[in-house]
Amino acid sequence: MKRILTILCALCAIITTGSSKTLLAYYSYTGNARAIVTELTNQISADVVEIQPAEKGLHYEANNYALGTQLLNAIKANPNDAASYPAIDPVNVSLSEYSTVIIVTPLWWSQMAAIMQSYLFQVGTDLAGKNVGLIVTSASSSISGVVADFKRLVPDANYLSEDLWINNSNRANMPTLVANWVEACGLNQNDNTAMSINVIVGTKTFTATLADSETGRAFAQLLPMTVTMNELNGNEKYHYLGSSLPTDSYRPGTIHAGDLMLYGNNCVVLFYETFSSSYSYTRLGSIDDPSGLAEALGTGNVSVRFEAGSTTNNLSPTLPSREGGKFLRNGQVYIRYKGQMYNVQGKQIK
Repeated sequence: MKRILTILCALCAIITTGSSKTLLAYYSYTGNARAIVTELTNQISADVVEIQPAEKGLHYEANNYALGTQLLNAIKANPNDAASYPAIDPVNVSLSEYSTVIIVTPLWWSQMAAIMQSYLFQVGTDLAGKNVGLIVTSASSSISGVVADFKRLVPDANYLSEDLWINNSNRANMPTLVANWVEACGLNQNDNTAMSINVIVGTKTFTATLADSETGRAFAQLLPMTVTMNELNGNEKYHYLGSSLPTDSYRPGTIHAGDLMLYGNNCVVLFYETFSSSYSYTRLGSIDDPSGLAEALGTGNVSVRFEAGSTTNNLSPTLPSREGGKFLRNGQVYIRYKGQMYNVQGKQIK
């Protein structure tokens, strides 16, 4: 009995300690970093925040990268002075809500982009003790200088086991590289509580996974619902809700077939084609397999039903590798503890 109580206490601590949410913080000048973030949100459940310079329209690469080099030199000359860093737009995100933060940044002249350095200078102390990862995009230069900047600005974080480098030579394989990195760092375990819904169009039922976010959860509260979605642009269907949802908008850059987005605060958009877009959306989720979606939706207005599905469909059936990892199987929550699997009542599962 004493052993069971000990296990229960340990399991309770695992369940209740901290938030398991993930935040993607990125700065993108050419769009390459934004494309990485879009791919990440297809593979893990995460909130997204874009870091933007306060002064818009600057060409950091002009005149052999004169302005970019000037900003980097100012930081290097006095890295402990806030005045050395270029101003950025306010970032209204409470880091206390997140246990994992992933930084996605371009490389400038073998260093971290000055705009992202500004953000990390502001929040570095708030990231102490959190799981923090780094993804760098560049043309060809090594990322060692960016890693050094990262660890200088965020000295007390728990760094993920690997950094990810996307460059011109491997960019075509970016989805696979991201998937391998997510697996290596154990980030796919963050999806264990993702909510699955059914999207029903006529006789076809598509399974979708909602984002584990305030917006996704608010949308789930509206289900079930059947709505008429209007056709637009030959690539999307949309419907205006009768009430507003929380927003956390960003510019995905590339829209993928099956993406379920919120435009503004009350317009639900279901995309059935992949294309580039400059518009901002808040992610609601995505269709797990959009094969046949375009055909089912057709070319005109269409009736679509959204309803809650099983929370187990999108969860790994295998035991998580990390101590304390939680997952669902057949509707039950299981936890790994000291190499064994237990249910929440403390019973060991063979």
